[in-house]
Parts: sequence; structure tokens; C-alpha cells
Amino acid sequence: MTDLLSRRQFSGLLAAAGLAPFTAAAAPKAAMAGGRKVIFDTDPGIDDAMALLFLHYLPGIELLGVTSTFGNHVVDVTTRNALYLVERFKIDVPVARGVGIPLVGDYGPPPVYVHGQNGLGDVPVPDQVATKPDPRPAHKFIIDTVRAHPGEVTLLAVGSMTNLALALRDDPDIAGLVKDVIIMGGAFGYFGNLGNVTPASEANIHDDPTAADEVFGAKWHVTAVGLDVTHRVEMPQDYLRALSQEAGEVGKFIWDITRFYENFYRKSGMPNIFCHDASAVAYLADPSLFKTRSGAVRVVTDGLANGQTIQKPDSRKFPPGAWDSRPSQSICIDVDAEKLRQLYRRTIIAGGKALAAAK
Repeated sequence: MTDLLSRRQFSGLLAAAGLAPFTAAAAPKAAMAGGRKVIFDTDPGIDDAMALLFLHYLPGIELLGVTSTFGNHVVDVTTRNALYLVERFKIDVPVARGVGIPLVGDYGPPPVYVHGQNGLGDVPVPDQVATKPDPRPAHKFIIDTVRAHPGEVTLLAVGSMTNLALALRDDPDIAGLVKDVIIMGGAFGYFGNLGNVTPASEANIHDDPTAADEVFGAKWHVTAVGLDVTHRVEMPQDYLRALSQEAGEVGKFIWDITRFYENFYRKSGMPNIFCHDASAVAYLADPSLFKTRSGAVRVVTDGLANGQTIQKPDSRKFPPGAWDSRPSQSICIDVDAEKLRQLYRRTIIAGGKALAAAK
């Protein structure tokens, strides 16, 4: 929506919503820079849809495109969902379809018990949408876009890492041309978080551990926003209900798709949904919300702990091992959950008003 409204108009919508505008004192750091270029690699997915809307309505972000991958559903469905979301919410960017299987092994049945049969909580979604995908496969779209904007593009990946790994395999030099990489993925043991699809593995990494290991090993900077922090950011039902009342069509859509999601969490013994993919967007917007630790990261690619993420901290000395000669990457180890929820709320409320104003 920021391509349709000026920053002054957008701030006016924030004020009309009774919210503080994104001023020099209040704005996230990325918002002040203006036009930070982003490719969003995603597997929509309920939390992916919540993250895409958050990203779209953040001031100062230039979304260059969306690339789809498998994970929360098969890639045909996640691509359809991405096309539907950009069409419905007037997000004027290309969508490029990614591959549907991991680099090694198979992709199991999609977790329809989490995201619904259609991947978006079984809210009505058309089988076909008017918007057509970009003719290039996702990894080619990534390569072309990065080369068109050397040193400027952030890759924000919230599904399996397959598209990023394929881009590296096809054109290894792009690692030096990417501004940075932010992923939602992994679990490193903070606050007892080790996995959510197995006792040792987080879903996005588990879907393609070989790809994840290659992404962590490339000579670009990766920040992993994993379960260590996403499990600390809950979105209670009252919070989501308030969004549905305050954020127009955008908030109502978020409420609708999270009904199925919330039911899954409650059946699993958790009272509230966790803020997974939107936490990675929040790191892009304001890294000061997070505490990080640096060090080389490896991913277990077979056996009982397949998909486990293990960091060798830069602050520790160890005998020679599999982490040697790998780049130091960052993992998020703590988060200001309340400030993150506030950032999401004010962005979605302003976005809802922006969408209504554009109609």
C-alpha cells in the first residue's frame, strides 16, 4: 500500500486509528531507511499470510516479489495462495513458483491439520485466480532480482530453504550480492525449544535440511528467527479479535484464517497461537526487539535428529569439527514480545485503513 499512499498520508491513517505515527522517534529502523528491497520466500500457510500482510504494510519496504515453496502445503496450493493474497490485498508484485520437493528425499503429506485443506484455514479461496505466476522458477527469479539490485536485496524466507539453496547452486556468486538473509527456522535450545515437528527439529528446516545447511554455510549473512523467540510471542484470542474490529478487511481476514489455526493449538494443549513468520518480518523492521548470538551453524541432514540446528558460538572454543571454515551467522535468542505485538497491531490497523482508502 505504500506505493499508493505517501508517507504523510500513511501517517495520517495511523493518527486516525489513534496510533502513534512512524516518526523518527517511533519508527522501526528499516522504515526510516526508505525502500528496503525484499524478496519474500514463503509457503502460505496461515502464519505466512499474516506475515505477508505485515510486510506489505510496513513503511519503508519495497517488496520486489514473492517466491513460493512447499511446506505448509504442496507447492501448487502455496503458489495459488500467494497469488490469491497479492490479488486480494492489491500487492502489486510478481509471484514465482518454486520447486515442490526437497533437495534430498521426499516431501511428506502436508500438515492440513494445522493450516486446513486449502492452507488458509479453510476460509473460502477460489481454485483459480486471475493473477498468473511469473514465468521464471523461483530460484531464477531470486538470481535475476538480486543481480538487478546488487547489495540491496534482503531475502526473507519463512518456508523450506529449497529456493535459496537452488539459487546458490545455480549462481554461487549471488551470495556476495545479497544484502542479507533472514529466515524463520530452527531451534537452538533457548527456553527449552528444540523442535515442533520432532523433538529435535523445527518444521521449515525439517522440510529440507540439506538446503538449510547449504544456506547457513553460504558466504552471506543469515539471521535465524527460530522457535527460541517465536514461541515467546503469543497472539491471544482477544488480541486477534481486537484486530478484526480495528483493522478493517485486513484484520477480519486475519481473524478468519486463524480460527482453524487456533483450534489446532488448543487441541495441542496451547491456549494461544504463536507468532512464527511475522516474527521474522519484525526482525527486518526492528532488530532491536531481539537479542542474538553469533556463530557457525550446522544442520543435521539424516538420522534420528534430522533437521536439528546446532550453532557453535563464536564466544566458545572447541576442538576442530564440522563447523570450522563456516561463516558466522546470527540466531535470535530472546525477544521483546509485547513490543513486537504492538508493532504488528499498529501496522495491520494502518494497513486496514489504507486498503479501505484505496477502494
